[in-house]
Amino acid sequence: MIHEKIKLHVPGSADYAAMYTYFLDLSKEVPIEKRPTVIVCPGGAYAFTSDREAEPIAMRFNAIGMNAVVVRYSVAPARFPTALLEVATAVKYVREEGVKYGCDPEKVFTIGFSAGGHLAASYGNFWNRPFVAEAMNCPSELLRPNGQILSYPVITSGPFAHHDSIKNLLGEQYELEKANQSLENFVTKDTPPTFVWHTQPDDCVPVENALMLVSALQKNGIKTEFHMFPEGGHGLSLCNEVTSNSDAQLLPHVGKWFDLAAEFLQSL
Repeated sequence: MIHEKIKLHVPGSADYAAMYTYFLDLSKEVPIEKRPTVIVCPGGAYAFTSDREAEPIAMRFNAIGMNAVVVRYSVAPARFPTALLEVATAVKYVREEGVKYGCDPEKVFTIGFSAGGHLAASYGNFWNRPFVAEAMNCPSELLRPNGQILSYPVITSGPFAHHDSIKNLLGEQYELEKANQSLENFVTKDTPPTFVWHTQPDDCVPVENALMLVSALQKNGIKTEFHMFPEGGHGLSLCNEVTSNSDAQLLPHVGKWFDLAAEFLQSL
């Protein structure tokens, strides 16, 4: 495995900001020259990045033959668009440098959890905004995500918002800019194919976040798969012993989201 820590340097990046590669070795015994790559955005309310939604997710994708990059993006007091540009840096890296490690430049996906879901969805909506290409000094098309997985994502800044996430993202600009972080209002035909899952009883990030996004994706004709599970709270990650910190997070039925999401990506 090619496992490297690569510092992230965009305006506002924190000293700890980095991306960690989990690239499977190429082998003459395995006739695979190019692999899909999944860029992982852990959750943490834009206050930290969760260990439970980082390396275990990368390793799970490795186990099915995909490469992965975990982005430990800058959080508060870093503000928008720092984390977004750090994700853009990871996408650009995979397309420009990852080819020599067997990354398929036509299959670069994002996955985000909770606030990391907001970050991935934000990138999915804003990847072709001029300010992103200007910051990356490259054509927008190089930054296009080919698909995204959103796990119990923070989406709206309206009545069903997880306000702490949006406040941590915007800081003193919260009241002025919060409407611009209500992502259900910024879906376009250029938003990538999307897999969304959430739990109905989530009392931290209400499932309405996912429902509002799915409605917007449907209106824009975006290929979408959505699963609302009838059990489980927030922050479930893989729902198994690897990522659970309580018995309440051991939910085999909900844990089926991973295989469903993998099949979705394989269809793209």
